[in-house]
Amino acid sequence: MSQVEADLTRGNWQDPNAGAVNFEVYALQWVEERELSPTTAELYRRLLRLHVLPTFRDWDLDEITAPRVRTWRTERLATTKAPTTVAKAYRLLKAVLETAVDDELIRRNPCRVRGAGRERAKERPTATVAQVDALADAVGPRWRLMVYLGAYGPARPEEQAEARRPDVSLEPLGLWVRRAAPELCTGRRVVGETKSDAGKRFIVLPEFMRKDVVRHLNWFAEKDPNGLLFVGEKGAPFRRSTFGRRWRKARTKVGLPDNFRFYDLRHTGHTLSTRSGATLKDTMVRAGQSSERAAMIYQHSETERQREVAGGIDARVRAEREKAADGSSGADLVRDA
Repeated sequence: MSQVEADLTRGNWQDPNAGAVNFEVYALQWVEERELSPTTAELYRRLLRLHVLPTFRDWDLDEITAPRVRTWRTERLATTKAPTTVAKAYRLLKAVLETAVDDELIRRNPCRVRGAGRERAKERPTATVAQVDALADAVGPRWRLMVYLGAYGPARPEEQAEARRPDVSLEPLGLWVRRAAPELCTGRRVVGETKSDAGKRFIVLPEFMRKDVVRHLNWFAEKDPNGLLFVGEKGAPFRRSTFGRRWRKARTKVGLPDNFRFYDLRHTGHTLSTRSGATLKDTMVRAGQSSERAAMIYQHSETERQREVAGGIDARVRAEREKAADGSSGADLVRDA
């Protein structure tokens, strides 16, 4: 019996020409066929364009072997000096080729480098209460509340971009997060669902923010009953590029490192929440951080408990400010508590 007949008998036969499919065509179609959020689709296309296709663009699927994948990864690590980005690119390549296995175009996935898709991100920096206050002052009155919502909400930038007047509650003081409007690299804002189901939440805010919330509603939010909470001086929706310039200037003025992103304010909020008595479940609910399954687990952290957490943050921030007013920085309390 020939090898082909033996493979047919065992159900292992595969058309030797099945893998003669151009990788670029297959990978781009792979992205198109998935139900991805606009930001995820943009990320995948960018990873393909910058890191994967320059090597594999002209190859067929069955020409991509394990040694070639290892060589590609080694070269990307040496060239980019960005292991987190390379890990993302590797995971994407592996996912595309795993689908090719499912489609019976190749027999086995050549991405077999142990641990290559694991990200080892460095610990993100944390700002002190005094630094958050200084950032809020430095970005100017129109964007002051955005800094506080980022730190003490903590609300994501894309969530704040779509926040509207009806989303603000004064009793209890808080913000409903119902939608998000991430901005793509092209500048287009994509209004849609939150990052996950857990992102739809009510954030109880610490009481010290009341004055800033009321003032912002009176002075800066769109006047329409359903108006956006954050708009520019000319009434245009919040733009990442416009705010980014103010943010960088404020960061420099305050003396924070260049790698301190607006998103890192969330880390500051998480730290204050846990040090104010919040459990992991409380913090996950507050930040809207979980998968759909985890959201069901954490949903019993109810509004009353969230008010207690917000009260803890309120007390801690007030204590920090009083300490700073007496001549101390307040940094030791945040670091050592």
